[in-house]
Amino acid sequence: MHAISFDVAKILAGSLVLTSFLMIYQVRLLALLNVLGVHAFVLALAVAWQAHVQAAPELYITAAITLIFKSALIPEALRRIVVRLGLHREIENVTSLGLVMLAGVGLVALSLEVMLPVTAQADPLTRTDIALALSVVLLGLLMMVTRRNAVSQVAAFLSLENGIDLAAAGARGMPLVVEISIAFSVLVAFLVIGVFLFRIRERFDTVDMHALDAFRGDRK
Repeated sequence: MHAISFDVAKILAGSLVLTSFLMIYQVRLLALLNVLGVHAFVLALAVAWQAHVQAAPELYITAAITLIFKSALIPEALRRIVVRLGLHREIENVTSLGLVMLAGVGLVALSLEVMLPVTAQADPLTRTDIALALSVVLLGLLMMVTRRNAVSQVAAFLSLENGIDLAAAGARGMPLVVEISIAFSVLVAFLVIGVFLFRIRERFDTVDMHALDAFRGDRK
């Protein structure tokens, strides 16, 4: 039974890493947001499995919060923002997509190389989840710094937060009050970001960070 638990947890955590790569690979905003919903759905499955393995009922609530808010409501709201702002176009990267994907592979290898020896004395289930969770966090950071569009950077931030949730669940869970606090913080941040994006579009007629940087340079 322990071997099955380990294998399923490893598959789910690995699927989250794979979905992070799919997010990086997307070149259109709506496709990116669709994959973001899948990313959160896989996280919900991983957290629910941890709840089963750890016999921790509070993690089922965490999985439900992830499924409802992060997998359904937030991606749908972002899609509505994209449609409202008329942003149906390709996402520009700072560098070529091939180099970004190669950097992502390097970050995953670095995460495994660093975390597995550090957690050598931990439970194998915990070791795997934490190492792969760090990979998800680093891939989210990579996407944030290589994307020029503000909406895609918001999606990258949300995927990064999913990695943190995976690590917390794998490390024998987190207090439910902490997860609820994080969920509401994300929602508040999301509302602020939504208003912020609308204001940027009204003022500058773009949400491309490169164009905004150029405008700031012109003002100087």
